[in-house]
Amino acid sequence: EAGARTGAGLISVATHPEHAHWLNIDRPELMVSAIDSATDLAKLLEKASVISFGPGLGQDAWSNPMFNALLEIEKPMVMDADALNLLSQRPAYKSNWILTPHPGEAGRLLGMSSSEIEADRFHAVKLIQQKYGGVVVLKGSGSLICDGSTTLVSTVGNPGMASGGMGDALTGIIGGLLAQKISLFDAASLGVILHGMAADRAAKEHGERGLLALDLLPHLRHLLNLK
Repeated sequence: EAGARTGAGLISVATHPEHAHWLNIDRPELMVSAIDSATDLAKLLEKASVISFGPGLGQDAWSNPMFNALLEIEKPMVMDADALNLLSQRPAYKSNWILTPHPGEAGRLLGMSSSEIEADRFHAVKLIQQKYGGVVVLKGSGSLICDGSTTLVSTVGNPGMASGGMGDALTGIIGGLLAQKISLFDAASLGVILHGMAADRAAKEHGERGLLALDLLPHLRHLLNLK
């Protein structure tokens, strides 16, 4: 839904067959496909211009072949959540993806603890970019966006964003921007700023405590259509 509200246009969701029948009950505009195998996934990937991958993926016998299939694809993509955990086990380097780890995932990508990541976030985000390529967003207070030569710092966002699904919303936002032919670095940077600004507006309206990822969506749409 975050991707759709960002302007992605048409979104196809590839998911486990057990989830496919109910996943779009609240959002019927999403095209949901039951995927049994990497062969099924390949049919959707052929049509896609951008791929957002990882949230809800898991690390089991179903998800592993899906991950391996994605590594063979040369299309822009956003990698988050369990896609990053699988990537830490099977490192790969690509120039056309955006990785969005939180400190725990960043630690697994580098074989470090999350406290080591937090001790020097600027160094950590550069190390991840050097090892895996593309653009890296190190989430947290003052999220960092790094493409290897430039590192930007987000000055928006609030503690209320430390709730489940908030990072998944960022994945959707960045994917929606990529789908509009924005460069990887600009999509990552703009996505982080929109995400934080929408959260700040939602918190100003009703407070930080109890802030949920879905609360960002109306503000996100408004921000994107400001003239």
